[in-house]
Amino acid sequence: MTPAQKKIIILLFRGLEFGYAYTPQRQWRALKGLARDWRKINQEELRKEIRNLYRSKAIKRQENEDGSITITLTEKGKLRALNYHLDKIKIEDNDWDGKWRIVAFDIPEKLKGGRDALREKIKKIGFYELQKSVWVFPYNCKNEIDFIIEFFNMRKYVRFGTLDFIDNELHLKKIFKLK
Repeated sequence: MTPAQKKIIILLFRGLEFGYAYTPQRQWRALKGLARDWRKINQEELRKEIRNLYRSKAIKRQENEDGSITITLTEKGKLRALNYHLDKIKIEDNDWDGKWRIVAFDIPEKLKGGRDALREKIKKIGFYELQKSVWVFPYNCKNEIDFIIEFFNMRKYVRFGTLDFIDNELHLKKIFKLK
């Protein structure tokens, strides 16, 4: 996939992101990202790459009754966009609120690929493995974890919680360099 095609898919994904945004702040962030990404696209290259995306079945075109055209992501295109977006997920190390976020999962062996990908992603963003398939993190990350769980389609196998107390807190504070 060319860089221009990636940009187009990200633009379409931003529209999807706006539609799913449940707070005005998230809607505003999606719109700002959309405007920024749109300015970076060469219009001639855009037309050429849209044709290529049709051919690859990443997007589909629908003509509306009023003569306008709607371009939407197909399932294949959504998966590509999520992959690009997933790579950008980072959790800010804000002031620690004294609570621990826990992600625990019990994913069947038949979904081993998804389980391994989920494990790698939460490890990459900074979670610490407390026990086998139980991970801990000190900062608020519910939205990011929900996105990752939905991306890997593992909602029924994954639990997320917040703890006020954990008996090995001193050890975890050292790991995360907290005071």
